[in-house]
Amino acid sequence: MATATVQRRARNRPLAAAMVLTALGYALVIGTFAGVVPLYPDIGEPGVDLLSHAIAIVNTVTTVSLVLGWYWIRKGEVGKHRNAMVLSFALIVLFLLLYLPKVGGGGEKHFVLASQYAWVPLWDWIQPAYLIMLAIHIVLSVLAVPLVLYAIVLGLTHTPTELAETSHARVGQIAAGSWILSLVLGVVTYVMLNHLYAAEFAPA
Repeated sequence: MATATVQRRARNRPLAAAMVLTALGYALVIGTFAGVVPLYPDIGEPGVDLLSHAIAIVNTVTTVSLVLGWYWIRKGEVGKHRNAMVLSFALIVLFLLLYLPKVGGGGEKHFVLASQYAWVPLWDWIQPAYLIMLAIHIVLSVLAVPLVLYAIVLGLTHTPTELAETSHARVGQIAAGSWILSLVLGVVTYVMLNHLYAAEFAPA
């Protein structure tokens, strides 16, 4: 009964449902960064490295799923599109389940802005490029949340015929585009931070 009530409310007020979920998500992430969510065990730098690798894999698979979902809806294959987007959403939830313990129980790794790579060709460009990509990744991650949730709520509470009468397609295009770009930049900065250049570990 309670589930049916929640579904009905989400269907009738999808924007409000998306905003509530967005607020909860923001509060959880901000609380974790601020250290006021005492839920996470101490995992140390080895745990952070392990979760970072797992997150990169999840984000790569999510990117592929989103691109396929985008491709299938352009081909009119609604069922495949829906499955791909539901999978993408499930993967982003998995990402959060990995990311929050990494930050709250371990810490973060920061790109070393040092002179030890001064000999690397174009090093003066690599440092700012990393920071710019990271900044865009973070901003898009934050801004995409309400759009993604709104598109998901609409998609899960309306039939394909009903969705044609909503803003699902327009919002979904913006959400998917920003989400894909954010994920790609996230994976690129992960590779730079963990495999190409030195990084410093900052405990939570």
